[in-house]
Amino acid sequence: MAKRDYYEVLGVGRDATEQEIKSAYRRLALKYHPDRNPGNKEAEERFKEAAEAYSVLGDPQKRAAYDRYGHAGVGTAAGEPTFDPSIFADFTDIFGDFFGFGDLFGFGGTRGRPRPRRGEDVRYDLEISFEEAVRGMTAEILTPRTETCPRCRGEGAEPGQGFVRCSACHGRGELVYQQGFLTVRRTCPHCGGRGQMMRQACSECRGDGYVRRERRLKVNIPPGVDDGMRLRLANEGQPGAHGGPPGDLYVVLHVKPHPLFRREGNDLHCTVPVNIAQAALGGEIEVPTLEGPEKLKIPEGTQPGARFRLRHKGVPDVNGAGRGDLWVHIDVRVPTRLTRQQRRLLEELAATLPAESEPDEEKGLFDKVKDYFA
Repeated sequence: MAKRDYYEVLGVGRDATEQEIKSAYRRLALKYHPDRNPGNKEAEERFKEAAEAYSVLGDPQKRAAYDRYGHAGVGTAAGEPTFDPSIFADFTDIFGDFFGFGDLFGFGGTRGRPRPRRGEDVRYDLEISFEEAVRGMTAEILTPRTETCPRCRGEGAEPGQGFVRCSACHGRGELVYQQGFLTVRRTCPHCGGRGQMMRQACSECRGDGYVRRERRLKVNIPPGVDDGMRLRLANEGQPGAHGGPPGDLYVVLHVKPHPLFRREGNDLHCTVPVNIAQAALGGEIEVPTLEGPEKLKIPEGTQPGARFRLRHKGVPDVNGAGRGDLWVHIDVRVPTRLTRQQRRLLEELAATLPAESEPDEEKGLFDKVKDYFA
């Protein structure tokens, strides 16, 4: 049977770039690979045909000879062209998930032996109070973790029983498929690439090699942490596979809101109510801080919404770069109910106040209020 044109096989034009040829081959290889089409002879032939086409068009020299002389330029018309299996070394990435360990065709991989893999990271959500976030603390957490089985020491087999050679791969740890000129190597699914099978599974871990345990850990929370911050505990995650390093434990902080303070960065904000006499006459008022109540002097004529800063009364910087400030917002409260005496005094005060149309007479208003309430 006459061979099909290699460009036609890959579905590209004769002016296709090297990258277009490579991409076309990758699509066909994934589509027609025998492991994805078990027992499908047509798919197997398509797979070998695509590999043969790429072995020629993927090589600039062979492609030039093919463009000039056709199939005769790269091999005999009746036989197979020269095939270099190293072309598959570039494609272990696209088959890595499919074969598990990137051991496709036996190139660039571990020849069926599982490679060490880092363990998974673990997340732990920890709720703390506003004060604990500001001042810092040491928390004790109880976290589940998978650990190496102490009975079998991670082997999975019952102690004293040992292992026997895998009957599927005969101890090689991989299965080899010969498909024409193509050799495909795949990690043995029966023994997981170990080349041996346990005689009897461990009674404690049931052959997994790992057991689930709960561990108590101390977490040092520095002063100044904020809601949503993550603290990393290195090597406290899940253990690695096949000798790989363990993952990390990430503690995600959730800070409860405070009834008085609102945080913006390292600054704190709070609202303090005062009556109209305090706002008009000024004086000392008591304001809350994280260390307890303190005195704050406000000037006479303080307006609603005015704010005052208490330096270094905010939140410590989590990196140790100083401390924020506390901003006190003034809320002037107007009484909703008055006694007869209060009403009489306010009416007398109102008689001394200038009309809205006389703004120049505002000067000296607070002096009058001060004298009136003296």
